[in-house]
Amino acid sequence: MKQTPKSSARLVVSALASLACAAAFAQTAAPPSGPDPKEIPIPEIKTDLGKMPGVNELPSRPEMPDPMVMNDGAKVTTAAQWEKRRQEIKRILEYYAVGEMPPPPGNVKGTEITNQTVLEGKVLYRLVHLTFGPESKLSLDIGVFTPTTNGPLPTIISQSGTPPYAKALARLPNGPNQGRGQDVLMMVGPVPGGTNSAGATVTPPPGGFGGLGAGGAGAESVAARNRSVFDRGYALVVYNANDCAEDTTLRNLDGSWAFRNTRFFPAYPGYDWGILAAWAWGASRIADFLVTDPAIDKTRMIITGASRNGKSSMIAAAFDERLMGAPVVTGGGGIGAYRFAGPRNSETLDIMEKKYPNWFSPHLHEFWGQREKLPFDEHWFLALAAPRPFIALEGDADTISLPDAVKHSIQAAQPVYEFLGARDNLGVHYSHHPHAFTQEDWAAMMDFFDKYSRGMKVDKTFDHFLTDAERDAATGGQ
Repeated sequence: MKQTPKSSARLVVSALASLACAAAFAQTAAPPSGPDPKEIPIPEIKTDLGKMPGVNELPSRPEMPDPMVMNDGAKVTTAAQWEKRRQEIKRILEYYAVGEMPPPPGNVKGTEITNQTVLEGKVLYRLVHLTFGPESKLSLDIGVFTPTTNGPLPTIISQSGTPPYAKALARLPNGPNQGRGQDVLMMVGPVPGGTNSAGATVTPPPGGFGGLGAGGAGAESVAARNRSVFDRGYALVVYNANDCAEDTTLRNLDGSWAFRNTRFFPAYPGYDWGILAAWAWGASRIADFLVTDPAIDKTRMIITGASRNGKSSMIAAAFDERLMGAPVVTGGGGIGAYRFAGPRNSETLDIMEKKYPNWFSPHLHEFWGQREKLPFDEHWFLALAAPRPFIALEGDADTISLPDAVKHSIQAAQPVYEFLGARDNLGVHYSHHPHAFTQEDWAAMMDFFDKYSRGMKVDKTFDHFLTDAERDAATGGQ
């Protein structure tokens, strides 16, 4: 995923001599206008993306940046220009939004560990161990469910928890103030007064997000929960995103993220990718294997997940042209435009950078309080997915996501789909639930891809944006 040659220009960060202490310490809360200057900085990771303009060098642009206008100001009018523009967009998104990801390793190998027929012999389950990366030292377990009907089959890749019969990997503990709504960059090291450390491990929870995931259950149980997927002719692949990158805000004493000590990160020290990008990169390694499996239709692979996994599904579909996207209830840093988020207590860039900066590029943090200076917005991920079918699956009572921000993103990406002759391939659907992933979402997902990928007759449309009145009715006015 490298896009540019190495540059001699590098960002400079402050010295971290004050972080040599052996215990964590905290400062005061951040002001609402931007990062607290007392935040403990994260050491720079030098990448080959070079240096791009910082927040103080960029103009204020309250409007959505046009994906069809190239860096030199030229309007995209040809396919060749669009391909060049795609590379510009990728480079900008990696630098500012998600961090630079390593290129495809080119050596993914899958070894079947076990198999089992389930649902009265109608579905075959296989636990497959993938190896890849430098010296094939990286690995990822995936669970592959394929109906025993004739293939190849359209396939849904779901971030759903540890696959059946796979070994649950040990996990780092959470950061000392993770999940408390506090600025996680005000602390380093273990929980004050506690015994855990950046090298400690804890037993991982078995479950994934949503009602149809793996969650440590047996193959028969997972297959039974997903019967509707197989009845409609889809294969299902499940994996635990935390096997790619550990979702923790824990920091080492030098201020660096502890998640960079484990999983995929030690193999690629020259990349500043965040957790979401690593989860997306893992989905691409799964795709590397699936395209070699005769049971899988390599032209119809869908990536899905909910909440934070929805954000990484969006990233995967943007950066991997083999994948179609179906992210669910993505909230801040997902489908909705940063520039319009915030009303009605919806998640914003500021909230994400306060609570979960570990998910994103380290360069996104300086835009806290200055989102209008972003050289991109979230619709650029959707633009990169064009012309492949892509659907945003939302909940009408999900208060962390603002329908108006979702609408702005989809409408701002629509010109790219229209330019590529695939206007209807970008859709949205609101199910009746809060922040969740339900059977209604799965049904809408398959309806959409039946219609726009498989060419089946489906009467449902996917162009309705939630109104304020509908949101009020669903949430009781929240």
